[in-house]
Amino acid sequence: MNIADIMKQTGALDSISRELGVDSATARTGAEALLPAILGGFKKQAQPAPGGLGGLIDMLGGAGGGGLLEAVTGSAPTPAAPGNEILGQIFGSKEVSRTVAGQASQSTGIDPALLKKMLPLLAMAVTGYLASQKAGGGASDTGQGGGLGGMLGQVLGGVMCGTQGGAAQSGGLGGLASLIDLDGDGNPLDDILGMAGRLGR
Repeated sequence: MNIADIMKQTGALDSISRELGVDSATARTGAEALLPAILGGFKKQAQPAPGGLGGLIDMLGGAGGGGLLEAVTGSAPTPAAPGNEILGQIFGSKEVSRTVAGQASQSTGIDPALLKKMLPLLAMAVTGYLASQKAGGGASDTGQGGGLGGMLGQVLGGVMCGTQGGAAQSGGLGGLASLIDLDGDGNPLDDILGMAGRLGR
């Protein structure tokens, strides 16, 4: 099961579909195009973060923790501000968010304006899900096969079809590092966005 499947199971994709006024297939296609960049942003920022991935999720979850997912799946309109704050933390600038939406639009044919609205909602849902999993399991992000890193490796295993690589180079993030960093250079956003010259090493 990949992260898009999990977002469907949690009800996040159905809620995003209703909120943005699109059909479920469009919401799913948009999510599948955007989620790898969101996850790549998590991985990139987790490397220098105190406490690694777990510390990053704690920091981002300070805006609402597991409640971020509930904010997306609830019946009330979802406030975009927490999602935009998360995107600012993991991408570093609005320019990257615009590039993510633009490239996702090119690959899917979906209006980039719609994808830009979808990005903060997905960021909130993913952060809320990871925060709730971390809290529920009492997991740390240490170790190659267990804890938060191992859980993420399983959750994200289907995100990048065809990618390979074990936990040996994951730096305590389970399979996340090798799953998202396609060419092994430590810069997953470079791979995903084609912005090697514009993102810092």
